[in-house]
Amino acid sequence: MASTFSNLGLNLQATGENSGTWGAITNVNLQEIDNAIAGVVTLTLTGSTTLPFTTNSSSTTYTDEAGRNKTIILNGSLSATTVTVTVPNIEKDYVIINNSGGTVTVSSGGATTVNIGTGSKNYVIVDPSTTSVISAVPAASPGGATTNVQYNNAGSFAGNTNFTYDGTTVTILNGAFSSNINLLTQSEVRFQDTTGGQYVGLRASTTVATSFTLNLPTTSGTANQVIQTDGSGNLSFATVSGGAAWQAVVTSTTLTAVSKQGYFINTSSNAITATLPASPTLGDFISFIDYAGTFDTNNFTVARNGNKIQGDASDLTVATERAGFTLVYVDSTQGWLLQNN
Repeated sequence: MASTFSNLGLNLQATGENSGTWGAITNVNLQEIDNAIAGVVTLTLTGSTTLPFTTNSSSTTYTDEAGRNKTIILNGSLSATTVTVTVPNIEKDYVIINNSGGTVTVSSGGATTVNIGTGSKNYVIVDPSTTSVISAVPAASPGGATTNVQYNNAGSFAGNTNFTYDGTTVTILNGAFSSNINLLTQSEVRFQDTTGGQYVGLRASTTVATSFTLNLPTTSGTANQVIQTDGSGNLSFATVSGGAAWQAVVTSTTLTAVSKQGYFINTSSNAITATLPASPTLGDFISFIDYAGTFDTNNFTVARNGNKIQGDASDLTVATERAGFTLVYVDSTQGWLLQNN
């Protein structure tokens, strides 16, 4: 009985055949199996080529044929040329790495082929029943530019310039995700602390009657300010307005007054001078009250500290019993004005 041959062209020897050469033929078969499982071949392309493959051979000498290898590395300088690499039309799979400089069309002789761009790689399967080459996975090389997040673009990787990650920072530009990111079912954004053990989370209320958007302030604000809204979703920092923060009764002869505070002034034993702030801003105010009704005996003086009072570049002396008044700063022209007296 004569030898038969497998899908890979291995010599399947009949009983009693090839006396004296049986071992050598078997070794050739084993080496061809090794090629199909783990063989790697590098080819330099100058144009279209057909990978050599012997289907029926009783050779006792092993020859490394490119079409038998598992992995095929394609090199060259094709300068964007498209060439065809024809693989054997047998049941076989290949890992093909294309470094040729051009696009490679992998074919087994039929109409169904796989294109692999330069710098890309693919895993392809040959279906000899339809003379087809099938892509088992998309090209593995990333698309786009450095830091682009990858996505599936019709079976190939592509890079999104609107969504990038450099290993530290995720950047989402306007236009990515239709300009919105939706966190569903009251999910929250969590800001971890330095150890990653605890976090601060932000999320929507359990029930929101009407959807709305809050626009963050345009500046960082100043100390002790609060965030306010204009009713249209625009947030800004503002200074809290309200009454004075009243202090303990003052009996010492001098006082350094602080904006937005109120003072009970006791001149029973001596006259008292209060010095206003040197650098007030619009809306700053300070309140004073005659604690013991003795301003007429020991006068109370408000030192202007470089700013006018009631438009006059003079200190204010108060000699009216039980006087109570508030000074509000407006500008350098009028300085501190009496709100009440």
